[in-house]
Amino acid sequence: MLRLTWVQPEDLIGHELRQAAQDGREPKAIAARWRAAGGPQAPATAGASPTPASRYLRRLAEDLLDELADLPSALADDEPTGLERIRSACPEWPEPVGTPVTTPHHLEAAWLGRATGCLLGKPVEKLPLTAIRQLARSTGNWPLTTYFTARGVPEDLLRQHPWNRRSAPTSLAENIDGMPEDDDLNYPLLNLVLLQRHGRTFTTTDVAGTWLDELPAGRTFTAERIAYRNLLTGLEPPHTARHRNPFREWIGALIRADVHGWTNPGDPPAAAEQAHRDATLTHTANGVYAAMFTAATIATAATGEHDVHTCLRTGLTVVPPRSRLARAVHHAIELARDHADFDTVVDELHATHAPTHHWVHAVPNTALIAAALTHADGDFSGSICRAVSGGWDTDSNGATAGSIAGLLTGDPAALPDRWTAPLKNRLSTSIGDFNGIGFDTLAHLTHREAHRP
Repeated sequence: MLRLTWVQPEDLIGHELRQAAQDGREPKAIAARWRAAGGPQAPATAGASPTPASRYLRRLAEDLLDELADLPSALADDEPTGLERIRSACPEWPEPVGTPVTTPHHLEAAWLGRATGCLLGKPVEKLPLTAIRQLARSTGNWPLTTYFTARGVPEDLLRQHPWNRRSAPTSLAENIDGMPEDDDLNYPLLNLVLLQRHGRTFTTTDVAGTWLDELPAGRTFTAERIAYRNLLTGLEPPHTARHRNPFREWIGALIRADVHGWTNPGDPPAAAEQAHRDATLTHTANGVYAAMFTAATIATAATGEHDVHTCLRTGLTVVPPRSRLARAVHHAIELARDHADFDTVVDELHATHAPTHHWVHAVPNTALIAAALTHADGDFSGSICRAVSGGWDTDSNGATAGSIAGLLTGDPAALPDRWTAPLKNRLSTSIGDFNGIGFDTLAHLTHREAHRP
């Protein structure tokens, strides 16, 4: 029987119960009803449980999802989703910063940085932190300095901790032949299409239409798949982000944010507002803030005038300061400043967030990205290696850290050949006519959108 990931009500309810506890609602009574009916917990890593639910259990899950959505949140005032309320909650909302100097070289470095960081993290996506460390140490690659390899890894360790099944054939060092398809690169391409068609004044409805035209449903995951389903049933944004969507604070909007920063160099508020219109198709509250934070950070980096610490501080000015995301990022940056050993930083972040958050949730992953960039002082190799070595959503975290650190270098020649040469200036994708495109061409296309009147 076909078991679709990320959409079946009986698989969503466990995630929604956890999300409700995190965002200030009280789900205990509903959780008790679900357990009493024999309902399963949320799948641990993937998006579907192995056993089909009965018709009764599925209907109950649908009813309980709707009941959970109606529960009041104690955090609603501190964590709004509407842009005007977000702005009102941010006392240091930024102004444009400096004169934009972004060139195609800057943008090529950013695209390459995003690709290499993603590629580094792909083989170990979904693996626990202990497995990542053991696999890397077994080949002398710890702390990380280069791509993962299966050469030299003991067979018993591989049986205990197999590589990501879909990614290993294209992302281990011995297998890399160009940049393989990944959603962390598909979404920047999709947003490039969005800007080409609608310009920077696009609406959330324009985002939805571009998805339906260009994005295969099978290439969506978590909140994006739920929103896609909601669109097909006739729901409109922003309700697409809220209806039976327990993933609305996960990392999906963050991984779509880069192009909004790249195309607003020196203008973090515009980048954040653009990211907000994109993110609210699929996300709410902290899921939206993660995208806005990333876009504003990148827009600041795109001036070529600020170090990574200034960029991160500027990114935080578009995040409500009493939100869970703001607190998590501040904590992560403090840890990175206080500890010389990054493993210690990671262990503390995992002790703080892992017991309560899924490995794809935006709060811990955004915190880890900020910690990696801070600890590496913006150095490219150090940033992507730290981001991936911290676990959780390894390819997404490596991609975002690589985009920011790559942009800060200002030139693709500044990125070490060991990272970029295996990409062969070639990207695989199922988006539009981009399959096989070069990163240099993507940089020119992005530069054109950044400077379109």
